[in-house]
Order: sequence, then C-alpha cells, then structure tokens
Amino acid sequence: MPEGHTIHRLAADHRHRFEGRPVRATSPQGKFSDSAALLTGQPLATAEAHGKHLFLGFAETGWVHIHLGLFGKYTWGAAPAPPPTDTVRLRLETTAHYCDLRGPTTCALITDGEKQAIHERLGPDPLRPVERGGTNDPERAWRRISRSRTTIAALLLDQKVIAGVGNVYRAEVLFRHGIDPYTPGRDLTHAQWTAIWADLVDLMREGVRHNRIDTVRPEHTPEAMGRPPRVDDHGGEVYVYRRARMACHICGGEIRTADLAARNLFWCPTCQGR
Repeated sequence: MPEGHTIHRLAADHRHRFEGRPVRATSPQGKFSDSAALLTGQPLATAEAHGKHLFLGFAETGWVHIHLGLFGKYTWGAAPAPPPTDTVRLRLETTAHYCDLRGPTTCALITDGEKQAIHERLGPDPLRPVERGGTNDPERAWRRISRSRTTIAALLLDQKVIAGVGNVYRAEVLFRHGIDPYTPGRDLTHAQWTAIWADLVDLMREGVRHNRIDTVRPEHTPEAMGRPPRVDDHGGEVYVYRRARMACHICGGEIRTADLAARNLFWCPTCQGR
C-alpha cells in the first residue's frame, strides 16, 4: 500500500496537470459512470491529501475521495489519450494530459461534510500544516500514544493515531531514534515523540520531493561507507526495512523481522535495545 508521501505527490500531480482546467471524466469500468458524468466540463478546483486518502475538489459537485488500498495505481500521459482498458475506474483528461485510475479501494463522490468527517477520524499527517488544537495537531496523536499500552510500532501504523505512516517509515523512524518497536506507547517520553514527529516531517517531505523513501543519514550512504547500494524493488537507502538477517549498517548485528500489527516488522535488537 502506498505511504503518505506518494498520495501527497499524487495530489500535486493533479494540481499541476488539471487545476483550473475543465476536465472530461469517464469510467470505462462503469463503477463511477454516474459521478463521472457530473464532473465532465468542470475544472479541478484543487487536490489534497490526508494520510493515504486523496481528495479531488470540484466546486460545483464536491470531492472525489480516492483510497488506493493494496492494488490501486495511476497511469499518467500526454494527450491524446489512448483507448482505455475496461479496468480503468476513472479517467480524467484535458487537451494536454490524461490520467487513469485502476483498482482503488475507494473512488466516490462525497460532500464537504463527508470529507470533513474523514479528516476528523484520521490522525495528524506529518505532510499537512500543523493546526494547534485542530485535527492536524501532533499533540493530538501524543495524547493517544501516551495513554496506550499498545506498542509504538503498532501505534505508528494506526491511521487514527497518525496518518500516512506505513511499514517503511514505521521501521525506519524507530531505528533512527534507537527505540525498541515493542515499547508501549505510554513508556515513550514526550521528547521522543516530538523527535519522531519532526523526523517524519523531514523524511516524508524528502519522499515527496524524490518520489522514493531514503532514510539513511549522509554518513551512512553507500558512498560514505564504501558499501554496495541497495538492490530492491522498493528503492531507496534504508537501515532495516526488508533487510532481515542482513548486517546492521551501524553495529554489524543481524537485523530481525517479526509479524506485528499484521505487517512485517524490521529492527536491530542492538541499536534499538531498551
């Protein structure tokens, strides 16, 4: 499932190609046909993301709410668009660009009120502006974490606690701060949480900028350490993610893996000992 930086990048891609321009919307698959007909001829007013949720705004109609889930993906191209396949849930096109959405978990036309309800049930997103006392206040996440017996590794994946963090950022930010993933949330200090949040903001912004996840510090890059670059379909240089049974870049110990919160957890017992 794409992590939050990917969804924020998709929002920027929509704004760049379609904002202020009337679009033609179709649903070759048929599941979004009625809503697509309402969108045709309207300009995209804006696009935004909250965690793993994408929102396309149309002033006269409302919002297209998209959640890619495990199988959703986008294809982008320049006009003229080729004939679509019958797997395309939503095609948006102008005289210059088109995009095809396939396989999303959610693609629905919603109202302002329904959109706000989604924001309220999600935790703060490191890539959205901080709203002190509002829905995107990191202290809102801290209040839940500091009262919880659940492990911090599980809490970081709970989108109601913090939105947009997936398995890669979860593993990597805990390693970067030397935190045992099995530490209960209530045993975390406020200083540790503040540092985790600030690091996620920086790492995820870089993820949007480069369209991949890199989490190693400059002194631990392949060039700095004289080691081979990572070879993985995920891409990006990381400390522990998908490096089970390999040597830790820092201590040389073996990276471990286990199932936690229905996802594979990766960590270094030496660098992240309690």
